Amino acid sequence: MKWSGRRQSDNVEDRRSISGKGIAGIGGIGAIIIAVIAFFITKDPSQLLNTLQQSGVQQEQLSAEDQAHQDSLASFISVVLADTEDVWAKLFNEMGKTYQMPKLVMFTGAVQSACGQAQSAVGPFYCSGDSRVYLDLDFLEQLQQKLGAQGDFAQAYIVAHEVGHHVQNLLGTLDEVHGMSGRLSEKEYNEMTVRLELQADFYAGVWAHHAQKMKNILEKGDIDEAVNAAGAVGDDKIQMENQGYVVPDSFTHGTSAQRVKWFKLGFATGDITKGDTFNAKVL
Repeated sequence: MKWSGRRQSDNVEDRRSISGKGIAGIGGIGAIIIAVIAFFITKDPSQLLNTLQQSGVQQEQLSAEDQAHQDSLASFISVVLADTEDVWAKLFNEMGKTYQMPKLVMFTGAVQSACGQAQSAVGPFYCSGDSRVYLDLDFLEQLQQKLGAQGDFAQAYIVAHEVGHHVQNLLGTLDEVHGMSGRLSEKEYNEMTVRLELQADFYAGVWAHHAQKMKNILEKGDIDEAVNAAGAVGDDKIQMENQGYVVPDSFTHGTSAQRVKWFKLGFATGDITKGDTFNAKVL
């Protein structure tokens, strides 16, 4: 991705120097976030919850080389966030709406959010309670190494996906889906969560489409990197690798094929109206 020397977002909070002080209980939306991303990390969501409840966060002093690398990654993420701001401000304006920019919080170890206190192990997440994307840069790289989602545009896709949840929040989709919790069976609610995640993948593709048209950001292989990342975080792939079998009723993000499909559709069309995953008969 062509990013060096371009505008960085002013909506970044760098909390990497702030140590975590243990993990508090996470409820409400925070619990939903944990449930949604659990299969990114472990074959058993209860293992993740147990980890989150352990006090204390270990931090290691970075070498000068590692610090420079992470600072470069932080600058890259800030450029990606700036591009999402420009794209979504334009698209919201075309819809007769005003885009309210989210904050992106970079942290190390643990972080306090309106959705509760969370450890790096929960992965990148969006909290609608404070309209912030939370991202541990070190974990982001580990996620790529563990799941094979390599390349800088794979990282851009992850940020764009989380910003896609912010778009859903502004449009009322998040509240609508979260409001179904407790009113649907676990299987039915999981399906709604899958549709929510696939729409965020679609929005990531829409962002890439318009960012390319507006700023010519893409280099050879970038879309392949994003497609590979989308496929790497499919529920079926992660469950098969972690436990040797899949449980479709437990899916919360969608299969690899579904995630790739919706990202590609967003990138191909750039049309936000084509991303109604909730009324799609076939995902």
